[in-house]
Amino acid sequence: MKNILVTGGTGFIGANLCHRLINEGHRVICLDNNYTGSIANVEDLLPHPNFSFVEHDVIEPWDCEEPLDYIYNLACPASPPFYQGNRSIFTTKTCVLGALNMLELAKRKGARILQSSTSEVYGDPIEHPQPESYRGNVNPIGIRACYDEGKRCAESLFFDYNRHEGVDIRVIRIFNTYGPYMNPEDGRVVSNFICQALRGEDITIYGEGQQTRSFQYIDDLIEGMVRMMENEDGFIGPVNIGNPGEFTIRQLAEKVLEKIPTGGKLVFRPLPSDDPTQRKPDISVAKEKLGWAPTIALNEGLDKTIAYFRKAIGK
Repeated sequence: MKNILVTGGTGFIGANLCHRLINEGHRVICLDNNYTGSIANVEDLLPHPNFSFVEHDVIEPWDCEEPLDYIYNLACPASPPFYQGNRSIFTTKTCVLGALNMLELAKRKGARILQSSTSEVYGDPIEHPQPESYRGNVNPIGIRACYDEGKRCAESLFFDYNRHEGVDIRVIRIFNTYGPYMNPEDGRVVSNFICQALRGEDITIYGEGQQTRSFQYIDDLIEGMVRMMENEDGFIGPVNIGNPGEFTIRQLAEKVLEKIPTGGKLVFRPLPSDDPTQRKPDISVAKEKLGWAPTIALNEGLDKTIAYFRKAIGK
């Protein structure tokens, strides 16, 4: 049994991770300010003797009285409606100050710490698919920069703490992920399309829908995260964790309408500023170093996610 801290633990990825870790018999401390997460996502875990919830914002330092073996640092809003606009400074603080505070905690506790970075560090990529060696094409003053550059800075901090402070780190770069515990209102494309279809609304596509994404089901991501954290070969990353199956946004919308034939139609809106035109991970490193590759195809993952949202929004 490990003593594990999960920041951002009531969010989409964090809640799935907490359930996995508890099921494996670990002691889990879930820390979150519930800005984009919800205590409802872990409500079933609250009575468990190995689970505890702490309401806290990682922008502020936090200390733990208990010993810690692992820290999964997931705390950060990850969808544009929540991290842009008047929340952009908060987002940057969460990425940077949150990383600093958790790295200091890991240093004090002698804990291994995993940073959930993102494919957004590659920006609107010129190299396709994106290997970890690609340094990206990010607009540092654009409306997405608070997240993109915040995560890039966090990676820099992690590697400097490893080089200069001896902190045992792991860094993963997460590509588009979907599944249960997503917030229906978070603005991510999969949840948007599914919830619009379930409500009988038209499906909103930004641009012409020809931009591409690679969609990864949450169980595959969690498996990759756990393997990365537990690897004892000294591999610290960064490593891409994503599904290399590439689809246009329009293809995704059409797949959802096939599965939820409510009579809605596709409607098109202007493409947001700096929205990447293509995104696909090169997962060669994950295969070599972790023996990891995704196993859940988009059709299967969509069926599971639609079933979750039917219950979540009462349709």
